[in-house]
Amino acid sequence: MSNSRIKVVLCDLGNVLVDFNHKRAAQRISGFCAKNPLEIYSLFFDSQVTVAFEEGKISPQEFYSKVKEMLDLKLSYDSFVPIWNDIFFLSAGNRKVYALLNKLRADYQTALLSNINILHYEYLKKNFPVFDVFHNRFLSYELGLAKPDKLIYQKVISSLGVSAEEIFYMDDRPELIESASSLGIRGFVFRGVPGLLRDLAGLDIVPARP
Repeated sequence: MSNSRIKVVLCDLGNVLVDFNHKRAAQRISGFCAKNPLEIYSLFFDSQVTVAFEEGKISPQEFYSKVKEMLDLKLSYDSFVPIWNDIFFLSAGNRKVYALLNKLRADYQTALLSNINILHYEYLKKNFPVFDVFHNRFLSYELGLAKPDKLIYQKVISSLGVSAEEIFYMDDRPELIESASSLGIRGFVFRGVPGLLRDLAGLDIVPARP
């Protein structure tokens, strides 16, 4: 075990462990409404409707109904869901992060913290075998909160039973790292595996040898 004070490695999901491209869904949805892919992307992928869905405040059916109304969408719920979910893919970098977490979990608590809706999570669980590297999973739709709300980080700290300073946290979005770091969490912006390895080494976090 390392002499580092770090006890938990906390990881974001999107663009860290699994990559995604919302524009893929926007392109397909554009075939079922009068709006173009850019309009669709701008209208609801980062909208309050999507935030409410990620915070578990509306159901999948309610989310679909709101999207259908916003876009005047000519697409049934059962046809919409596969398109909504088909945005994820694995890169070589994702696989390297997975392998690294798999080694780290021998000596550290590993935890996932993701802004995610129930449809995406259930789809990923079924099709992307990446979640077994985590001892704990913290999902926005279950917690009723989303990053960068400081309360979501406070809930994670409390649930893990450690101090903020004992958590190493990686996320690809600087504003989320900034929010977590303001509470004392050791936050680092993820920009690829080489940088991640340097950040880990800087806090004496060393993966277990096979």
